Amino acid sequence: MNADANRSAGNRDRSEPAQDVAAVMRAIGRAASAAAGTLALATTAAKNRALTQAAHAVRQRQAEILAANAEDVTAARTAGLSAALLDRLLLDAARVTAIADGLDEVARLDDPVGAVIADWTRPNGLRFERVRVPLGVIGIVYESRPNVTADAGALCLKSGNAAILRGGSESQRSSRAIHACLVEGLRSAQLPETAIQLVPTTDRAAVGLMLEGLDGAIDVLVPRGGKSLVARVQKEARVPVIGHLEGICHVYVHGAADLAMARAIVLNAKLRRTGVCGAAETLLVDRSCAATHLGALVRDLLDAGCEVRGDADTLAVDARVRPATPEDWTTEYLDAVIAVRVVDGIDAAIDHIASYGSGHTESIVTGDSAAAERFLARVDSAIVLHNASTQFADGGEFGMGAEIGISTDRFHARGPVGVEQLTSYKYVVRGNGQVRP
Repeated sequence: MNADANRSAGNRDRSEPAQDVAAVMRAIGRAASAAAGTLALATTAAKNRALTQAAHAVRQRQAEILAANAEDVTAARTAGLSAALLDRLLLDAARVTAIADGLDEVARLDDPVGAVIADWTRPNGLRFERVRVPLGVIGIVYESRPNVTADAGALCLKSGNAAILRGGSESQRSSRAIHACLVEGLRSAQLPETAIQLVPTTDRAAVGLMLEGLDGAIDVLVPRGGKSLVARVQKEARVPVIGHLEGICHVYVHGAADLAMARAIVLNAKLRRTGVCGAAETLLVDRSCAATHLGALVRDLLDAGCEVRGDADTLAVDARVRPATPEDWTTEYLDAVIAVRVVDGIDAAIDHIASYGSGHTESIVTGDSAAAERFLARVDSAIVLHNASTQFADGGEFGMGAEIGISTDRFHARGPVGVEQLTSYKYVVRGNGQVRP
């Protein structure tokens, strides 16, 4: 985990009673496996009722959720968490409403389970179907953000998977309050309450047990948090992992960019929320428009309270700019800091992204459609945008209702991980007596 998470977590919350963590986790795994079998066959109506009733419970219990969150935030400030992690942790009335709305939106999504992806008939009369099926039991390990409790639980439920949620200790009170709403929804739909389980201990041994797979109970792990957490999960897990290491996202202002548009996009991409993985960390400005665009873009950022670290060209436009170091091009700040460089054309911008990016999200701002298409085709990141902010790197903005995370993997799932990405498929073959010669 990163330093902030370490300070907030420790090995176990001192207020927790001593317990046999291994026994608790094994019981959770067994219960999840049993629930997964039921969920795989659950009707769309039952799953949707669980989600809409959970959303209703979140709205009804808003005061309770905010009170729990206030305790978490107070403890986190005392523990010295960074401003970025505090922003991720903080809930207000609008964010609680967004959690409830997200649950309703997932309920409105098409049910992926049982959908026929492809079908064909062979000359011998055999009929083949490729059909979506759940993955099984999904373990989610996350830090800071209590909304992940709702997002992950909802997406797993809609895709027919059981979920084991292990949130960070800094958000445990908030997560418990939100999880209680999910359980209320499951109960109202007569689905197993163990379909979405929240690990009841902050003991970090629980994470290690999840990485081992809980005696075969966990089919897939999804880490969502700091770089060190995700790296640990990817290194130590004995089950498949869907995750991304970090979001080093770029905005490239091409020579044919409209200045007013570029100014709006750059400010939003960096500063709308600095602590999200889709926040821009590097701004690249084409040399052909640097004389007219660079100064305005840099001053906008500085005047908005963002620290700018730049190359020689950027240093020359404002005395407040600090010199960039080689490490700045590979840093996910998750804060009001951005690195700025002038590049010699679109190919130089693409090469910079290939050298320093993390494969997450990149945007080009330009009025030249040919240049845009070149960028979109050649940049090998999970999400590439034209004339739009990188902060659209969010499952909700993609119409997925919510997301478990943004995957930078190149297999199974890439980009926002929603309900479809939480399924696999099987082949159903129908015959009328065929035997193979």
